[in-house]
Amino acid sequence: MVRSILFLAALAFFIWGAVWIADKPSQVSIDWIGYKIETSIGFLFAAIFGLAVMLAIVFRVWAILRSSPRRFGRARREWRRRRGYKALTQGMVAVAAGDAPEARRLAQRAETLLADPPMTMLLSAQAAQLSGDEKAAGKFFEALSERRDTDAKYLGLHGKLKQAMQAGDKESALQLAEKASDLKPKTDSVTTTLLDLQIQNGNWAEAEETVRKMIKSKHVAAEPGRRQRAVLLYQQSLELEKEGKLGDAQQMAQKANNMTPGFVPAATRVARLLAGAGKRRKSVSVIEEAWVANPHPHLVDVLDELGAGTGATEHIAAVERLAGYNRDHEESHLAIAKAALAAKMWNEAREHLEAVSADPPSARVCRHMAELEEMQNGDLEASRQWLVKASLGDPDQSWTCDHCGQVLADWVAVCEKCGHFDSYQWRVPARVTQLSTLPILSGEEDTAPLAATKPPDEADAEFLAEGEANGEGEGDGRS
Repeated sequence: MVRSILFLAALAFFIWGAVWIADKPSQVSIDWIGYKIETSIGFLFAAIFGLAVMLAIVFRVWAILRSSPRRFGRARREWRRRRGYKALTQGMVAVAAGDAPEARRLAQRAETLLADPPMTMLLSAQAAQLSGDEKAAGKFFEALSERRDTDAKYLGLHGKLKQAMQAGDKESALQLAEKASDLKPKTDSVTTTLLDLQIQNGNWAEAEETVRKMIKSKHVAAEPGRRQRAVLLYQQSLELEKEGKLGDAQQMAQKANNMTPGFVPAATRVARLLAGAGKRRKSVSVIEEAWVANPHPHLVDVLDELGAGTGATEHIAAVERLAGYNRDHEESHLAIAKAALAAKMWNEAREHLEAVSADPPSARVCRHMAELEEMQNGDLEASRQWLVKASLGDPDQSWTCDHCGQVLADWVAVCEKCGHFDSYQWRVPARVTQLSTLPILSGEEDTAPLAATKPPDEADAEFLAEGEANGEGEGDGRS
């Protein structure tokens, strides 16, 4: 709006000047190198204006001609850039579609048009991998890793890292992952890969430092991060013990136990190391602190080890003191019941077993009740019935891998079957499929309805009853 007003004002001033000159006739005389020109003032102004317009046109044409090569070059480069990135995009689509020849052709076209930027080299490497030419792909990744540009260097290292992992070269993969992580420490994928490789190679101290960095960069939440650090400290304690550094092993285990209260493997390890150093009272204190956070039967096992050689009365007193730190927990009742059975304190054992009896009772409770019936009352029939219930109940809790389901008696940091880290949890493992649910392969029984199969409870009860009858008959014959 302002520019329009200024233009109209200038035009009005120009018209006013032209009219003013036209209303005032006057003569202009020019005498130059023997020539004399006489004209009016209006014609002189018109001539000067025309000459100015002519000079402006000539200058404009000269400027266009002078800048034409540069403008043509810029337009050509822009055209090549557009075509090159189009070929690059189509090449990535070809890689995603698994079309190796087309990907290679488009990679070469993009390379020609874009004058070798990192993305064309990456496309060429991916096309070579798609064709199965890992050697050629490795050359492209190597060239990328040697560039000064950080992004290009990272792409090269990442490609070489994947090749090393596919080849099973863990040592080279670990070195490449360390370089890539140093180059871009905030990248989650490469840091996670580095941690996995460090764990697989048993570099527990380096892995613990990596987890510390991941917590700091918020790649891992604080609570899971502390748990991972505790596991890695536990592993360092094992290594130090193998080297004969028992004091350092104890300190590492203590750090793991303090970092994650209720981490039973660390608590039991600290307790055993303290006991080995002659610090029995501190060892018991560690077990009691762990029992508050996570009552676990393995803690009772360590307490049994510490009380080896003592009488049954002293032992049950120690177990009752431990159970008092978490009195209403099922494990507390079972620990006292087990100790009471060993001390032949039948009534106390029955009291605590009945306190945790559920419907149906757990297999452990059933086994303890079977032992109680046999030892206290000599009732073999009741004992066998409890054993039947134990066989039909869920399996006992054990260290079970969350990924592959492998069951172990003792906790380990890395599953030997599936390789997952810190995957063992104390829980009830899955039951084995019963034989009655399996298909019958041959014979007349092929047509038998599945509903005719007896329930597991009845079948097992009949089997045990037949066993008792046979056993009594055989016993009478032998006597």
